[in-house]
Order: sequence, then C-alpha cells, then structure tokens
Amino acid sequence: MPVAGVQPTIGGDLPESEVERITSDLIGALKTVYDPEIPVDIYELGLIYKVDLDDDRNLVIDMTLTAPGCPVAGEMPGWVENAARSVEGIQDVTVNMVFDPPWDATRMSEEAQVALNWW
Repeated sequence: MPVAGVQPTIGGDLPESEVERITSDLIGALKTVYDPEIPVDIYELGLIYKVDLDDDRNLVIDMTLTAPGCPVAGEMPGWVENAARSVEGIQDVTVNMVFDPPWDATRMSEEAQVALNWW
C-alpha cells in the first residue's frame, strides 16, 4: 500500500496481476474504515503503516491511531480486520496496533488535507 511512503512486503510466488488486484481491492476496503472523530478514512489519514502479504495470502497490517487515547482504540483494529477480510483471495488477517512512530498530520494524503482544510 503506497501510504506515506510505506511499501508492501509481498510474497514472491504470487502472480503480479493477483498482487495488483489484491492491493487495489485492499485499498478500497481500507478506505471504508473511518476514524469516527475525523471525517476522513484511515487510508487517507495515513494510519496504515505497514502491509505484508505472504505467499499463502495471509495479511499482516501494522496501523496506528491519530492519538493513543482514541476512544475507539479497542474497536478500530477489528474494523480494519473485517474490511481486509472482505478482499477476495485473502486467507487470514492480523492487525497490529503500533505507536512508533507516533502519527502526525504529515502522514495524511493530499486528499485528506483538502477534506480537512489542512493548508
């Protein structure tokens, strides 16, 4: 997932066309998950730090929150897992919550900055 410079680690035995489809579908799925305090999806906010897809189609996602005390900290990883599981071809999903490095507004896409009038 090309979020704020994060490149996916992908197993070497998957066909390139399948990796491209899964990547596109996964981005679409992640864009359905919103931080309830900010009207922008987690993908555009830059909350996804790392995505690994192995040859067995198991997905590991490292993500963060805009703030460690976020009221949905316990729920959001489940939302992300459910969204990722909706992608055809994914066998298993693990979502890890990380806080290093801490999230800041520089991780947001231009689309998110426009949506939030962050100029």
